[in-house]
Amino acid sequence: MTLTIIVAAIITAIVLGVGGLMTSVGSWYRSIRKPSWNPPDWLFGPAWTVILGLAAWAGVDAWTAAPDPTAHLRIGVFYGVNILFHMAWSPLFFNLRRPDWALIEVPFLWFSILALMIGMAPYSSLAVWLLLPYLLWVAFAAYLNFVIVRMNPPFGSKPQ
Repeated sequence: MTLTIIVAAIITAIVLGVGGLMTSVGSWYRSIRKPSWNPPDWLFGPAWTVILGLAAWAGVDAWTAAPDPTAHLRIGVFYGVNILFHMAWSPLFFNLRRPDWALIEVPFLWFSILALMIGMAPYSSLAVWLLLPYLLWVAFAAYLNFVIVRMNPPFGSKPQ
């Protein structure tokens, strides 16, 4: 179990680090219109740290409860797909400055979390509950993304 925890912690640290590097909150982001209920920039880092820490805990719990290598492979595939969708959103929104494209991508991320929850359920009900904040935060972020797209002129139509 110790090795499982170490691997989960390393993967989580890598996802957080790469995610941080791919999130350039600069003058462009500060200049676009956002709703009054947009959380402050400083909140996103701690929120993602807690959410992904809970997701790692869920993975460890499901992995240790999984009965065989096939179940381990299934867990790895669910997490791998989720990480790919998770890592795609920030570059679309921040680096390419295309919140509209990020909005198209976000349902894939949300459904990958839901699939992760369903996929972990046979091994750990705790894992499902630990993933719920992730699902809810992404739902909130999707709505925020939607409102930002609606509040701003078409992205990609002129320099921003």
